[in-house]
Amino acid sequence: MEKLYIKGRQTLHGEVSISGAKNAVLPILAATLLTDQCVTINNIPHLHDVTTTIELLRQMGVSVLLNENMSIEVESGSIQNLFAPYDVVKTMRASILVLGPMLARYGRAEVSLPGGCNIGPRPVDMHLDGLRAMGAEIEIEGGYIKARVNGRFKGTKIVLDSVTVTGTENLLMAAALADGVTTLENAACEPEVVDLANCLNKMGAQIEGHGTSIITIRGCPSLDGCSFDVLPDRIETATFLTVGAMTGGNVKVKKTRADLIDSVLIKLEECGADINVRDDSIELKMDGRRPRCVDVTTAPYPGFPTDMQAQFTGLNAVGEGIGVITETIFENRFMHVLEMQRMRADINVQGNRAIVKGRKSLKGASVMATDLRASVSLVLAGLVADGETVVDRIYHIDRGYECIEEKLSQLGA
Repeated sequence: MEKLYIKGRQTLHGEVSISGAKNAVLPILAATLLTDQCVTINNIPHLHDVTTTIELLRQMGVSVLLNENMSIEVESGSIQNLFAPYDVVKTMRASILVLGPMLARYGRAEVSLPGGCNIGPRPVDMHLDGLRAMGAEIEIEGGYIKARVNGRFKGTKIVLDSVTVTGTENLLMAAALADGVTTLENAACEPEVVDLANCLNKMGAQIEGHGTSIITIRGCPSLDGCSFDVLPDRIETATFLTVGAMTGGNVKVKKTRADLIDSVLIKLEECGADINVRDDSIELKMDGRRPRCVDVTTAPYPGFPTDMQAQFTGLNAVGEGIGVITETIFENRFMHVLEMQRMRADINVQGNRAIVKGRKSLKGASVMATDLRASVSLVLAGLVADGETVVDRIYHIDRGYECIEEKLSQLGA
């Protein structure tokens, strides 16, 4: 099994380019099932989850062509079966996203209950309840969601019990081909949801209100092909800025958007970083300074992202003072703490709060990645620790960070 070996006490400097957003690419790939015309998706990150989704589409008979310039051409007119098997989707939560499009266009689907990172319960009940409200008949049997709809979905009003990103995306795609108007209330506002809606509108959908909690979709009989550029990955952007702050370095991230991570930039400034924002780049300067610990509470967008909680736990572990991390999204997202404690981090978990007392340095150790964001936080901690850190089970990192070891090396790691 592959591991990362990290030499500690590194101060990182330089520039790095940000890849396309994984969490935007995956639903857009699923949206290609809504048309038989060619959809070209640009700015694709080379990640395991993207490869898995492409494999899933190909197993269904969809034509997928990957170009040298990291764009993908998808034509689903050649689809042969409406089945998403467990052996393909077991590692990826986003596999559930093919359910809505398949039902909307073909009237039936059989999709395995999804897998993914073990960071707490993320039930698909809201997906299924919303699809039922639009007319789907659904049963769960043998670990599979078996669903069908007679004719087109019927537009309706759907009030989501809680904010769900993939639930919003699934229902958004299903409603795009529905008969009539669908209103999603308490919808997710994440930039990746907005990117999906923008892509669907470019395909001919009629969607309004995306980026707010109320989205209105006027269903269309069919959608067309298009060419679409995926937005930059905000979590990768924030991660590389955070490693600059942790190491006391100066880091510039390019091909990105500062408006996607306002909540993170505020916290980085609180920790003592100087931030300079330009049109498509963000520069962070610490000039050798040690960061200050900050308090963080995760919340749905535009709040502080749960996907940055582990990285800021690492930042606080080497900061000045005490910082409190409060996790409100997932109940099992402090698994990285035990591994950081092996590196002598002073962290006390109390329910959904982690109280972190900063140390001047950590100690390198052998640690194990438990999920995507936890794994990258251990890499960041290893860069500021004394000695060598070995991170095992790094396949988690490959699900969400493109060539992270190469990009960190560009910065001097």
